Amino acid sequence: MKNKTLLYGLIGLLVLVATATGVFYQTQGAHIEYVTVRELAKEISSISTVSSTDTLAVLEALLATIPKELSKGNIVELGDFGSFWLKSNAEGADTAEAVRASQINTLLPRFNPGKEFKKVLDAIEFEKA
Repeated sequence: MKNKTLLYGLIGLLVLVATATGVFYQTQGAHIEYVTVRELAKEISSISTVSSTDTLAVLEALLATIPKELSKGNIVELGDFGSFWLKSNAEGADTAEAVRASQINTLLPRFNPGKEFKKVLDAIEFEKA
């Protein structure tokens, strides 16, 4: 597998350390450009026997179906690509009986990369932008 090079930039973060205040620098991915669903469909159709129109229809159906399945509490597993699931943040309670749905503050989608996705991530090399 050919390694990909990902550009990164710097962001400045203010950090308080004991009694001293300093600036701490951290890397941040430099996004090159957005890729649309339509562009993905064209790329997929160029490496398959499916037309870009049919590919776009399947991608749009997939993108509509994933949130529906997540809203049912399901984990959506896409083979070696990875899986999507929902994580909730909630206020705690002293007893199990005191737990209420109203204590849920946020519900966030999460993604766990699968084996093949991790291989691609592991092959990325970094270059300062």
